[in-house]
Amino acid sequence: MMKIKILIPVYNDWHSVFKLLENINSEVLTLDCEFSVIIINDASTEIKPEFLVDLDNLKFIEIINMKENRGHARCIATGLKYINKKEDFDYVIPMDGDGEDRPEEISLLIKKIKENPGVVVTADRIKRSEGLIFRFCYLAHKFLTFVFTGQKIKFGNYTCLPKIIVNNMVNEAATWSSFSGALVKIIDNRNSISSIRGTRYFNPSKMSFLNLLKHSLSIIAVFKKTLIARSIIFLLVYFFLIYGSLSIITLIPVFFIFILIYSVVSLSKRENLEELNNSLNNIDNIEEIN
Repeated sequence: MMKIKILIPVYNDWHSVFKLLENINSEVLTLDCEFSVIIINDASTEIKPEFLVDLDNLKFIEIINMKENRGHARCIATGLKYINKKEDFDYVIPMDGDGEDRPEEISLLIKKIKENPGVVVTADRIKRSEGLIFRFCYLAHKFLTFVFTGQKIKFGNYTCLPKIIVNNMVNEAATWSSFSGALVKIIDNRNSISSIRGTRYFNPSKMSFLNLLKHSLSIIAVFKKTLIARSIIFLLVYFFLIYGSLSIITLIPVFFIFILIYSVVSLSKRENLEELNNSLNNIDNIEEIN
């Protein structure tokens, strides 16, 4: 029987995580796999409420309490490091704990890995639940990522990772900064399912425009060499086309490119294999709730 670890990062949003656990427990009832859940508590400031529901379809649920808050991406990286080093597993499914990654789609991920064992499966977004402005910004993010890196990245954390890929991820510096960027960097092929972005169980989304921008640039930073090469080609062609009509207006795209390169190179410094290797030192304690 396949052993599946579901990895969930959380920061204060305990009511959402507990509702998600109940929904996961219901969804995996008919799936012929052994499911366990690893929750990475990113140094939450709110007290975790008591959880009394019996989740009998999950073998165990562990909460790994961190000493210091490191952020969402690093939370997932730490979880992958912990599972790879401490747990017996065949696949890992990272998913957000707020309901936006729908537990109803776990069965689709499992079906795919049974059809093609050992191949990464991503939950590619075909529909989102946010407002019009956010969806426009997200489309812009995907467009810029494709233009400057040549990569079509339609997925976030919600994936199904074979053990060998988890091992590769925890040995890749980019994982410390961008999960999806690192995954695309290390794999040659992947399968996918169509995924609808769910609505949050509680509270509004924490993904602001600035956070989305940082997320987008962090992905692009994984492929900064490609970005720099494509930017040089663009600038050469652009200067050839506007030669003789230089002005502040025509130089705006040039300023944009230089700002983009500077931002991406700066963010690429977040990629740190040493910090990833030492991430388990940030664990305060581990508790089991099921």
